[in-house]
Amino acid sequence: EVQLVESGGGLVQPGGSLRLSCAASGFTLSSYDMNWVRQAPGKGLEWVSGITTGAGYTNYADSVKGRFTISRDNAKNMVYLQMNSLKPEDTAVYYCARRFRTCVVVSGTRNCGQGTQVTVSS
Repeated sequence: EVQLVESGGGLVQPGGSLRLSCAASGFTLSSYDMNWVRQAPGKGLEWVSGITTGAGYTNYADSVKGRFTISRDNAKNMVYLQMNSLKPEDTAVYYCARRFRTCVVVSGTRNCGQGTQVTVSS
């Protein structure tokens, strides 16, 4: 069974940092590009960042470039998102997404976890 479990969210003040983690199981993580996507209150899903299978290439949405860093540890079946200089507009539920830059159901399997809430507020 494919499982993605996000953790590390919470309440943080503007300018603060958080590190999100995504634990993958039920598939070979090293075979898939991975992404982080987020959904702010009342808005649709927004792609945040992606990393290729061998971590040789990373890319970011303009809104987070220079502040967020994606990484992965295939040996530990983990994907991370280091978030620095957080802003109130970063408030959202953050999802780890396998292969696609959004959350979808493919052949009955959802490619995202349950998400972790990040709230940036003073």
